[in-house]
Amino acid sequence: MKGILSLLKNRTRKSGEDGQDSVFFTTAFAGQGVDESLLVPWEARAVEIGAKRLPKSRGGKLLEALWAKDKYMALLDQNAVERMERFFEFASVPPNRDVIRQDEYGNFMVVLLTGTIAVDRLQPWGEQLRLAETRPGDILGEMSLLDSGIRFSACTTLTDCELAVLSAEAMDEMMGQDPQLAASLVALLARKLSLRLRAVSARLSENQR
Repeated sequence: MKGILSLLKNRTRKSGEDGQDSVFFTTAFAGQGVDESLLVPWEARAVEIGAKRLPKSRGGKLLEALWAKDKYMALLDQNAVERMERFFEFASVPPNRDVIRQDEYGNFMVVLLTGTIAVDRLQPWGEQLRLAETRPGDILGEMSLLDSGIRFSACTTLTDCELAVLSAEAMDEMMGQDPQLAASLVALLARKLSLRLRAVSARLSENQR
């Protein structure tokens, strides 16, 4: 965690010194062998699943209300969340649409604002395992936002859903324009991700008994 925040701090300082915008999240992991053409950006997925743009006035209010009740995200005060909203895109998605697909490369995360999304993983031996059915306020895909890595599971809408979407490009913009806010968000995402991975690990272990 300290390593991530240190990279953020150093990258932001370097950006300020040379006058160039930060591109940490969109380029920092390019040397790890990820072909940029394999990344599935939100813009492409939105068209594919028939997502419709949601007014920021509605999406922002939903996000504020949900994060105010979240144990960790509530550490961001209302002013911080309001500053963050301009970096998000908001969308409505019909039922039975794959917002995220397992084993694809992705560089965006979503916050479920309304509705229910199923999180499923196809096991190597062919079994389809349901890891969770999410509720409003849950965050999905943040691991791939942080490292542009392969998606661990598929996320499919079970009902009409409204989403807040944060892309790697928008995260870079936040780093350049409001680095303290970006660092706070990364720290909170890492904390929530760690807790979820522990829960998923326990769920997978139980399934193998």
